[in-house]
Amino acid sequence: MNCTILKQASAEEGDFMRRFLVLVGCLALLSISARAQGPAGVGAGGSQSRSTSRSGSEYAGDLSQWQLSMGYQYNRINLTGNPFSTSGLNVSATRYFASWFGVEGQAGFGFGNTGTTTNPSNLEVGSVFLGVGPRLALRSHSRIEPWIHAVAGMEHFRFNQTAGVLGGNTGFAGLGGGGIDVRLSSHTSFRVEGDVLESHFFSMYQRSFQAVSSVVLSF
Repeated sequence: MNCTILKQASAEEGDFMRRFLVLVGCLALLSISARAQGPAGVGAGGSQSRSTSRSGSEYAGDLSQWQLSMGYQYNRINLTGNPFSTSGLNVSATRYFASWFGVEGQAGFGFGNTGTTTNPSNLEVGSVFLGVGPRLALRSHSRIEPWIHAVAGMEHFRFNQTAGVLGGNTGFAGLGGGGIDVRLSSHTSFRVEGDVLESHFFSMYQRSFQAVSSVVLSF
């Protein structure tokens, strides 16, 4: 019986990793396409070059190597089959190694109440997600910066229940999605982000959703 459970869990983990690798592959293909397009305005006339120069000076922070964000995080958690909501803090740091490619580390902290979705009901819940992964962005000298990312790591849930399945649980998790940064000044932006979050608890996969709004500092 134990061998059967281990084989099933191993097969599920392999399936999860395959889906994650497919997502990373898609990100890589998109990055190649973005790089092939090259910078806009090459070979243009003098007036256009001067306009580009002025724009580059105004939004020089667009091409900074580091981005640090902090803001509000909302999650719709489907851990037990009956979704409940959490709210909390989201923090991320991205190091760009090219104008379009970076590596992101993200930490998310959620707090909420399960309401009637669990038995016993009205359990206080806290969650922590820590992960790292690639980020691809269409960065230019404009106010709008769209991007996509895939982050893999671990997630921990803690319920205020000392016995039963819903106590303290830690499992593999990954998220994928994207967002838009709207530039407010040369080094400050406002970010909106939406992600699908997949986790592995109780020998099963769960799919949840995440929305983030935050302030981004570039340096």
